[in-house]
This record gives sequence, C-alpha cells and structure tokens, in this order.
Amino acid sequence: MNIARIKYDQQIYYAAIDTEKDCATLIDGDIFGREIVLTNTSLPLDDCTLLAPVKPPHVYAIGLNYAAHVDEFKHIDPTRANPDDPIAFLCATTAIIGPNSPIVISRLDHTVDYEGELVAVIGRRCSRVSEDEALDYVLGYTCGNDVSDRTYQNADKQWLRAKSQPTYKPLGPWIVTDIKDPQNLAVRSYLNGELRQNGNSQLMIFSIARLIAHLSAFTTLEPGDLIYSGTPAGVGHLAPGDTITVEIEGIGTLTNTAVAGE
Repeated sequence: MNIARIKYDQQIYYAAIDTEKDCATLIDGDIFGREIVLTNTSLPLDDCTLLAPVKPPHVYAIGLNYAAHVDEFKHIDPTRANPDDPIAFLCATTAIIGPNSPIVISRLDHTVDYEGELVAVIGRRCSRVSEDEALDYVLGYTCGNDVSDRTYQNADKQWLRAKSQPTYKPLGPWIVTDIKDPQNLAVRSYLNGELRQNGNSQLMIFSIARLIAHLSAFTTLEPGDLIYSGTPAGVGHLAPGDTITVEIEGIGTLTNTAVAGE
C-alpha cells in the first residue's frame, strides 16, 4: 500500500494512493498502531495536494553510511574512514516539507548540498529490539532529501544547525508498506534532470535493521519517527532555481525546487 497525507478541500487526510488509477482512497482514522481501514471515498489524485506523508515525533539521520560517500569527502578530511558504529543525530521536525514544496536556501553565502536518501518510517513503539526483529517495527519506506548547509556543518563540527533549517528535510511522496527487502533498492538523485547520485541500499555500511537496533538500544522509537538512512556518493551543491529529484526503486520520486530566502 502507498500511504500519503493529502490536502483536499482545506482538510487533511491519510489516503491510499493508486498510481494506476490516479486516485486517493481515504483512510479511516490513524495509520499507526492499528489495522489500516479504507473508506468508500476516493478522490482524483489531481485534485489533492500531496503533503509530507507523516508529521514525525522525531527525525533521526545517519551520517557516513555509504563507503563511496565517505571516500568522496576525503579531500576535505583525509583521515575520514568508514565508521565502526552508526553515526546518528537528530534533526528538527520543523525542517520537514512535502513533495513540490520549495527548499528555501536561507543563506546564499553558504554552501548547501542535496543528499538523496531512503527513509524508514517507524510503525510502532520499540525499545531495545534486535536486528532480527527490527523490521517488524517499520510501517514502510519513503524518499528523503537530507539537505545540508556545509558552511554550518564545517563550522560546528556537528549536524544540528546544518541540517535543521526550515524546509531542509523534504519527504515523500508516500509511505510504501509492502517493501520486503529495503537493502536492495536503487537510490538516485537528479539535479535539473541530470543524474547525479546512482547508488543502491545494498551498499549501506549499516542496514536499516542495524540502524533500528542501534537507535532503540539507547532511545525509544515512537510511531511516525523517521530514520534518514544516509546518502550514496554524488552529493552536490544546490542553488536557487535548481530542481532536485530523489528517486527510489519501488517507492517513487520526490521533487523540490530551491528558492532564495528573504
């Protein structure tokens, strides 16, 4: 099932998206902690606005989770190496935006990069889960863009300010719930239509299951929490006027255009 948050007639709903029929069937109530029940109401998809598919309690992100991405930044830090354990950090939930919403570049004198990523959406509360059971706690997967202000990142030597600017966490277009193996998905990014990132989730240093087990060992993951799982090689700069599309096999595409902040 493809689960989206949509806006229709000034109201916000969860809906199941049928891409073949181009329609959105409204879901009865919440999507967490219960069986998903469809209503009899279907809407033309063209009449709906796709929002970020979830309003997360927390946004977790993972740094340096593809070896090729580690290597592409060694010109900045020659000592950089593959981590022994996942590098996890929090981002502000207020950075989340949905498909087609603008990425507002807040500082034009800063270097800002795109990072296409597979995002796991937690479906139920979990704490201290093993890798073997970790994927049982996932509702589904979606596309994400971990937009990053490298000027802040290099100055701070950590990620919060660099990755929490408003609009710097695009998410969508929907949550796909029937992906059996999240470790074999093509992850691509296109800048103004040109392929820039061409990776696969099987190249992750730490699997989605490992990330969930790692995070849940020291914090409780809540329904709706997001895990941006890291980006493959090919990250690059983003400037006002650029359009960036993240495409993940079996999920779809997430497109946003950068604009200048006021």
